[in-house]
Amino acid sequence: RTPARGSRRTRSVTRRPVPTRHGTYRATSRSHRRHQPSEESRLGVARQREDCERLADLRSWQAVKVYEDNDVSAFKRNVVRDEFELMLKDLRAGLINGVIAYDLDRLARQPRDLERLIEIFDERPRLEFATVTNDVNLGTPDGRTMARVMVAFANKSSHDTSRRIKRKHLELAQQGKDSGGPAPYGWCKDDRSKVDPEAARAIREAQREVLAGVRIGTIRTRWQAEGLGNPREGTKRMAHHGVEHILTNPRLVGFRTYHGEILYGDDGQPVMGDWEPINTVEEWEAVCAVVAERKRKHPGHSLARKYLLSGIARCGVCKNKIRGQNNRHWKPGSKAGTYSYQCSVINGGCGKVGRMGEPTDKLIARLVLEEQREKASASGVSVERQWPREQELADVIADISQLVEAERSKQITVSTLLQLLPAKERLRDELKLERSRFSKEQKQREARGRTEDLTEDEFFDLPIERQQEIILHSLSAVIIHPAGRGKRIFNPDLIEPVWRE
Repeated sequence: RTPARGSRRTRSVTRRPVPTRHGTYRATSRSHRRHQPSEESRLGVARQREDCERLADLRSWQAVKVYEDNDVSAFKRNVVRDEFELMLKDLRAGLINGVIAYDLDRLARQPRDLERLIEIFDERPRLEFATVTNDVNLGTPDGRTMARVMVAFANKSSHDTSRRIKRKHLELAQQGKDSGGPAPYGWCKDDRSKVDPEAARAIREAQREVLAGVRIGTIRTRWQAEGLGNPREGTKRMAHHGVEHILTNPRLVGFRTYHGEILYGDDGQPVMGDWEPINTVEEWEAVCAVVAERKRKHPGHSLARKYLLSGIARCGVCKNKIRGQNNRHWKPGSKAGTYSYQCSVINGGCGKVGRMGEPTDKLIARLVLEEQREKASASGVSVERQWPREQELADVIADISQLVEAERSKQITVSTLLQLLPAKERLRDELKLERSRFSKEQKQREARGRTEDLTEDEFFDLPIERQQEIILHSLSAVIIHPAGRGKRIFNPDLIEPVWRE
């Protein structure tokens, strides 16, 4: 039938709901992945993703972004989950209108994290929330109460697991066993008990350099260039404290540690681990003593040097320390030096003395090497190889062990033990400190080697810290006198070395 003129034809229009923009949060547990093959772990992550996407389709939600924190604990208070923090920012900014998670305990295991999320839902009441494993609605009071209860139980479960793991690790440490994890640098990646020959050689070489006066920062730079150490995945950069830990790790001598401290057995001796050592106790103690001594002498200060006589040379007029300065105007083929030693007004000097750096360094190096050759040919002093109080230390450790055993067998009371033990422990610690100093001095002499056999080219191939150590062994200072007016020609007579007596 034709509609009458002037009438309007009406149509029924079905409006489809516009999908809301949601974020999907996923987290994988390091503890689970550690005990699962990599393929099984990968499939588990894929299942989480598929289940979250299926839930979004069922609710006509659009999953526009995935927030995924891998191997990041949701339980530890001092851990920052970058993706979780980004998700909260996006929620508050209105970039997403809700969150889809596989499980509530993947999202939060600390009540404070849940409360931060609930606070955002208070600010934006129309936000939506859903999980695959349970039905919790953070937009309602009942849902929030249920979420708080679930997170509290998850937090309790994590506490219980943490307590059991700590107890297990202590038991393994007392037995001298490894607690798992990636192999430390120096041991084979596929067998933590076997020494990696190449890495062990690099560690011993670096330790000899430390004993010879080379900075750990210099060793770190060389390791980064050569690809040594344990840099983080995707980078060659290493932290200073990471290299220091590698060179002073008690594991190098087989000592078992727990929470960073050496673990001692009932006999008062360190617990030995079931892996191959890299150092002897004397070598390790010497390196640790040198590193500790540097920290005491120069707390928070850099020992880096670029020029040989920086801090050693002094002005002949005002006697202020002279430091090396780079020649910014130097060009290839120029007769001028690449650097010079200048008395700087900025550093409190008179500014009247300066000298080319290369000929000054070569002159001082030649004089010092000649002086050390003469001393070496005239002296034949024998060096004691064995620490003379080794037996005394062993007797003190045995006395401590006997006192502890006597208290356990009820031969003496606890009060008597506590009266006798402190003096013995103080004596033991003093003897150990004396032994470490003896080992440090002996190993330093060995690491420095026979400097009198060095040529000038070999001397300048050494690290700058080692060069300065050799210079300071013979000289206390180098006085640079003013050259006067006229044509500037390098005059060795104006360089005065101050020899040590």
